Amino acid sequence: MFSLNNYNPNILVIGDLMIDHYVWGTCERISPEAPVQILKIKNENNRLGGASNVANNLVALGANVFLCGIIGNDADGKTLLSMLENAKINTDFIQIENNFSTIKKTRFLASSQQVLRVDREHEALSLDSKTLSLIKKEITKFDSIVLSDYAKGALDSAFCKEVINLAKQNNKLILCDPKGDDYSKYSNATLITPNKKEAEIATNIKIDSKDSLLKALNKLKNDYKLDYAIITLSEDGMAIFDSKMTEIPTLAKEVFDVTGAGDTAIAALSFGLSKGIDIYDSAKFANAAAAVVVGKIGSAVANISESLEIMKDEIDINNITLIENLKKEGKKIVFTNGCFDILHSGHIEYLKAAKKLGDILVVGINSDSSVKRLKGETRPINSQSDRENVLSAISYVDFVIIFDEDTPLELIKQIKPDILVKGGDYKDKEVIGSNIVSKVKILDYVPNKSTTNIINKIIRK
Repeated sequence: MFSLNNYNPNILVIGDLMIDHYVWGTCERISPEAPVQILKIKNENNRLGGASNVANNLVALGANVFLCGIIGNDADGKTLLSMLENAKINTDFIQIENNFSTIKKTRFLASSQQVLRVDREHEALSLDSKTLSLIKKEITKFDSIVLSDYAKGALDSAFCKEVINLAKQNNKLILCDPKGDDYSKYSNATLITPNKKEAEIATNIKIDSKDSLLKALNKLKNDYKLDYAIITLSEDGMAIFDSKMTEIPTLAKEVFDVTGAGDTAIAALSFGLSKGIDIYDSAKFANAAAAVVVGKIGSAVANISESLEIMKDEIDINNITLIENLKKEGKKIVFTNGCFDILHSGHIEYLKAAKKLGDILVVGINSDSSVKRLKGETRPINSQSDRENVLSAISYVDFVIIFDEDTPLELIKQIKPDILVKGGDYKDKEVIGSNIVSKVKILDYVPNKSTTNIINKIIRK
């Protein structure tokens, strides 16, 4: 079973830092001055780009993130530093240069369609020996290091080789999102994640079949002495090679914008591996996170709950894991329980009212054996799987969990909900689990609506 422990890894991201500037508007006219569209600006905003976006994705997943790169001592540099600090990303390793312009990419969008991109960037400048010395001094605190290379100059060959050797000497994971056609600077890394086009250039192999994909992966791994080679395949997911090739299919349902999908993938890979998850499940997690961000516009991030929600149909994920991560993200969890044997309008109104008390409604249902012990051998009318399926189809219900005990106490201990909800028949009674939650809410039942009444009516007929 896929499981994320509670450890929050420390991850250092090194690479090209930039601002992604978005200008949003509408195009309704052609300019009389030239055959170009006129963009009527509605709003604009800045987002973290490049290696900064990798760092931001890691924060969204729950990592403690340290960022290393170069910015200018200019207005954009100050803006970027402020954005990073607001995102709770450590900036102690950032190199500030007086004669350098902070990299900024401005994208103009008309009704969510990108119509123009303008790049502001300086001549290439590499990270220096002072920054490398600082990394050497602090290397023991990191679980993994990510090299996010956008070929803007921060990661030259000498620096990459030094950092990779340093990571290997200290048994640290080091993951590289590469650029360019010379991958020798990434030699001895834990893994690299080129896309299909980049891999074709690096290996000089046209990837147009499974055989050619395998050859390219094998060449990357062997030529550059990697633990794993990974090639991302856009709508076809990704492929991993260690001693064999494993293909991980895409999980994306809708694709609105592929911007930053590679950043999200390597962030999720490093997060999973840093938490001790194996390469295959980490890759599935990365695929799911990438599927989340391509469904959003612009540089975006995916949190754990969004990623796990996409994954849950693919691999066995404990609902408790999903709920725990939703709690970490500040969601208010509401819990109620019952047999829910024959669903009726009273149940629907009750669940609707319960959902209004928080963000996530978790419904615990008694197993078949539990119902028999409580209500007799003739019950339940509907099996636990049928009851689970019906409840799961209700829009107010986020999770349905079956428990086998007579009471949901053990389940409540696991979930630790914020609010415990019970029906009107619990007024002036002790509510099991009330000592675990911060609030208990008793909801009135809809009069004359009950499973017993329905059963009796059927019998009379």
